Amino acid sequence: MDPKLVEQIAEHYRAIIQLIGEDPEREGLKKTPTRAAKALLENTRGYAEQPAQILRAAMFEHDGSEMVIVKDIEFYSLCEHHLLPFFGKVSIGYIPCGKIVGLSKLGRIVDSFSRQFQVQERLTAEICNLLSQELSGDIIVVCEAEHMCMKMRGVEKQGATTVTMHYSGEFEQNLALRSEFLSLIK
Repeated sequence: MDPKLVEQIAEHYRAIIQLIGEDPEREGLKKTPTRAAKALLENTRGYAEQPAQILRAAMFEHDGSEMVIVKDIEFYSLCEHHLLPFFGKVSIGYIPCGKIVGLSKLGRIVDSFSRQFQVQERLTAEICNLLSQELSGDIIVVCEAEHMCMKMRGVEKQGATTVTMHYSGEFEQNLALRSEFLSLIK
């Protein structure tokens, strides 16, 4: 982590703390701007990553054509509207078309896309679109998340979850295949 960048961001946090009426030099807050700057950089590390390169680092030839599913990949992100966290799980299914990918890379690309300012709908679509381009086109992605912007502010609905889905290829055309995937991830 670039110390100069951390300090630049920390200065902005100090100003915000002061603007809301707190003393950034108070004992409990003295190191908060630096900690917050480091946390922000960690939580937005996806901007420095290349998801396609992550995926391509572990692609292998495979003749099979049965569905591959990795479910319940946890993620954490920041809502671009309020900069509050949202978090949940992503499940990915694909039908190999001559290629498979190392399973851990699916988790890595979820992290890469989620560690940016995001909305859940775009996060789901970005994961699906990348996999569709790189693997074949027969992809389905389901994302279920809780949003702190709905829990902490505004409507304040504690039990609400949001589910988004994006799919391509055979999953788009074949309702039975989509249904099979959805039954297997539940």
